[in-house]
Amino acid sequence: MNTMRWRRARASAIALATGSLIISGCSSGSNSDDDAKAPGLKDAKANARPVQFGTKADSKGPAKDVPGAHKGGTLNVYQENDFSHQDPAQIYVSDAKQLASLIHRGLTTFQEDGKGHTKVVGDLATDPGEKSDGGKTWTYHLKDGIKDQHGHEITSDDVRHTIERTYANFITDGPLYVQNWLSGLDYRKKLKGGPYKGKHLPDSVLGTPDKKTVVFHFKQPQADLPQALTMPGYAIVPKKDDTKDKYDQKPTALGPYKIASFESGKSMKLVRNKEWDPKTDPKRHQYVDGFDISFNHDLDDQADRLISDKGGAKDGVTFSGQLSGSKIPKAMKQASRRMIQGYQPYVWQLNMNMYRIKDKKVRDAITYAMPNAQLLRPDGGKFGGEPAGGLLAPTLPGFEKNYDPYGKVKHPNGQPGKAKKLVKQTHSKGRKLVLAYANTDRRQKQAVIIADALDRAGFDVQKKEVDNSTWYEQMGKIHNKYDIYLTGWGQDWPSANTVFPPSYDGDKIADGASNYSHVDDKHVNKEMDRILNIQDPKKNAAAWRKLHHYLLEKVNPAVPLYYTKSLQVHGSNVGGVRYSLDQSYADPTRLYLKK
Repeated sequence: MNTMRWRRARASAIALATGSLIISGCSSGSNSDDDAKAPGLKDAKANARPVQFGTKADSKGPAKDVPGAHKGGTLNVYQENDFSHQDPAQIYVSDAKQLASLIHRGLTTFQEDGKGHTKVVGDLATDPGEKSDGGKTWTYHLKDGIKDQHGHEITSDDVRHTIERTYANFITDGPLYVQNWLSGLDYRKKLKGGPYKGKHLPDSVLGTPDKKTVVFHFKQPQADLPQALTMPGYAIVPKKDDTKDKYDQKPTALGPYKIASFESGKSMKLVRNKEWDPKTDPKRHQYVDGFDISFNHDLDDQADRLISDKGGAKDGVTFSGQLSGSKIPKAMKQASRRMIQGYQPYVWQLNMNMYRIKDKKVRDAITYAMPNAQLLRPDGGKFGGEPAGGLLAPTLPGFEKNYDPYGKVKHPNGQPGKAKKLVKQTHSKGRKLVLAYANTDRRQKQAVIIADALDRAGFDVQKKEVDNSTWYEQMGKIHNKYDIYLTGWGQDWPSANTVFPPSYDGDKIADGASNYSHVDDKHVNKEMDRILNIQDPKKNAAAWRKLHHYLLEKVNPAVPLYYTKSLQVHGSNVGGVRYSLDQSYADPTRLYLKK
């Protein structure tokens, strides 16, 4: 995979700090009918499996019924902020992905069974894709009966238009995978302005031999195309309805719901899309009549409403809001059976700027000094995360729960003795370390913990506060003025293909890129190029696991701090609540009202 996810990286820290997590593949979690307890690493076993691909039969609708579900009623959704985007090509954060799962559809989607098993199936396509030419060519056939909310039939021309419009200059957010794979990093030059002046990508790149067939042609094998196409960034935009940059305010629905009204910053109402045919959909349901979504509910307000379970809150949920640490005790007392939880796909780490900290022993000293468990407390404690031994999340194939080369899990409060010894060996006593931290409450608290631990090890820590809104922009500069700083990264689908290259590839060091530690190791770079061409998911996962060991033990660019978890609460009259491995939150496509 040869792509840079710069925009996603910049957004990641901001979103993680404010509670609206970046979209990605996810983790296992408990059903809402179970007593609430923080999931442990033993619960992550299912996520370590390589990606599974469904059959034509798996790709047919309707989706399996949710036990006890019936139709009717309106769900109330409490959101902190307006959705970042409604145009699918611009969607790259979780709240918008939750909305997209209800109104948008793409060629493929993830199907889940609630037991930790996920597989890629055809959504608008008849299957996950037909691979040929060693993975360089992928063919998709559209199902019969696919219409948008206006009753227009979706054809291969709409699929082609959807991909080509991502080349337009007004598409500034969203994923870049397919564009890069088809046309390289300078993809916009290959179709300037997008398809709006009648120009198209050559059929040798993106072909539509008939109205029901689409063929992707790549220069390199792309085993992950079916997973990439599950992203809302590649959901279909009907050519007849495309209003370019205005589409972000009034998109056309192909999913079970459509937007009936929208007041920016205030509210949105979804109603049934009568043109949606459940026989074509292997994932979604249309149980409730609609969704009343209101904005400007901060996380505390969301929690108080849903925990109290009064009035409209009985029928209430949140798409991406989570319980903050201060609200968890109250929720455990009053709503323990109305809580949903699971692993998020992020590993928080303390990046060490390798341009400034060149000696690995110094980096090792910093690593041993970090008290992971203490750093987790401001972020929700055991419900917010779990001390991390490595840089691969529990949601990734190949995750090893017992891999802990620096004893971060075995010694969650750090190993100050080892840290002091290395400081002495490297003559680093009194060495100044500039610690950057975001100006949010939890990051300020964590900065104090980090500084105290490093001061005890013998370093002289200088704390520098950075505005949270520009956090990744500042940390993403090649010549930033900081030695150490916190970042988080999550996969876009269950594969380290979407984690290692953007985070640790020396060929991708640039202002705005996401190699925040500035790793540029010849072996790492060479191995990444090799592994990205491994088509077999099991062999691919095994190769990343081996490189992970080398990266952490021989290079050590970042301190693994903790794996993140999500904890949500919902109203007592809401049924069908289940943690989604794809969404990283409760799946809105399954919800119904009990009465």
